[in-house]
Amino acid sequence: MRRPIKRAPRKLSADGQRLTTLAKAIIQASSRVEERQWEGQMDSLLQRLLRTRHQETLDIALDQLFNEAPMAYDALTDAAEAASESCLIEQNGVRYDALLLAAPILAWTRFAIASGPIPADMVATLSAHLHAHILASDARMAMAPMLFSIDQLPRTHSEIHLLTQQMAQAALHGTPIKTVAQPAETAPFLADTRYLLAAIAVPVGEPLFRWQATSNLADRDEALAQWNTQAMPNIARLLPGCGIELLLPEAYFVACREGDKQIRPASIRAAVHYLIHTLGVEAPALQAVIGGFGEDGERVDEYRIGFALVNQSDILYGVIWPLYGDEEAEENAFGMLEAEPRKSPLEEIHALLEESGIIRIKRHLEQFSMESCDDCGAPLFADPDGELVHAEMPEEAVNPEHLH
Repeated sequence: MRRPIKRAPRKLSADGQRLTTLAKAIIQASSRVEERQWEGQMDSLLQRLLRTRHQETLDIALDQLFNEAPMAYDALTDAAEAASESCLIEQNGVRYDALLLAAPILAWTRFAIASGPIPADMVATLSAHLHAHILASDARMAMAPMLFSIDQLPRTHSEIHLLTQQMAQAALHGTPIKTVAQPAETAPFLADTRYLLAAIAVPVGEPLFRWQATSNLADRDEALAQWNTQAMPNIARLLPGCGIELLLPEAYFVACREGDKQIRPASIRAAVHYLIHTLGVEAPALQAVIGGFGEDGERVDEYRIGFALVNQSDILYGVIWPLYGDEEAEENAFGMLEAEPRKSPLEEIHALLEESGIIRIKRHLEQFSMESCDDCGAPLFADPDGELVHAEMPEEAVNPEHLH
């Protein structure tokens, strides 16, 4: 379940009330036929709200459902994401399904990670690789001429809906997409995700992706392998000096969440690597302090890992490991066993730290509130004594980039 941003309670409008009612009806439906009927009504309402930029109506409905009906909250979230990242458009009497894609790129470095406009010839080359290895043969496509950081992506459902509509029209008509005039500034991290955005359109009912066309899910893995092989040299030119991994291009929201998840291990490795070179020490000279942080005192929303020198309490750097979906339930369902056990987030964090050479690892059992610095807004980290502090490098060290 994905959490909404905390806001003061606000009153539901008539449309907001209708959204919550439909979301509850969907999860209570006793058949696929009934469920689809409710979903059709919700989709029509969402399309109207997004088209008229009534984002607040949707936000208030999500806020209310989050606490009172978690399953209905998930149903409304899924419907809102689908309504904003896809659309139905018509050209010359033919109806097309259109979808906004994101292609996540994991990057890590001791230097700056580039973002911004992409040259036209590079857009053409990457578009050709995307079409050749990921998309169904009859899919039409338009790629945005920009390498996006998370700060430069659209933030609301209504903004994503507008972008989807614009890019879908470009895909159908074969027209270029304009570069963002003044993209937002990108926060500097040592490990971060970059995104290529593209819209694809196919006649209604036709496959979007190659693995759909072949009805062979194994082709997903082959598509990703070919995308990495063929697109990597071009992506490397856009991200000089970076280690890079390409993830599978998928629907916008799924791809963005996957990028957020997969960048977390790279963030820890990059942090340790940078500290070793900046401070001129070996990994065993560092210690890691792990604290669980949450909004309500019961649920862990993220782990914050602070780094300090052994036998010192000053936190030099901090890395945030956010939890998503079933990871939150996993961290709070004590005693629950899975048929095929997998590493919990805490176990994965410990394994990554040990793999990076960190021997001393302290985990606080108490849960901390999601506090940030009042002056700069940076997240606070727990020091070895359990005090929440700002992560700061010593003055004599080279001023580093920020870390996740």
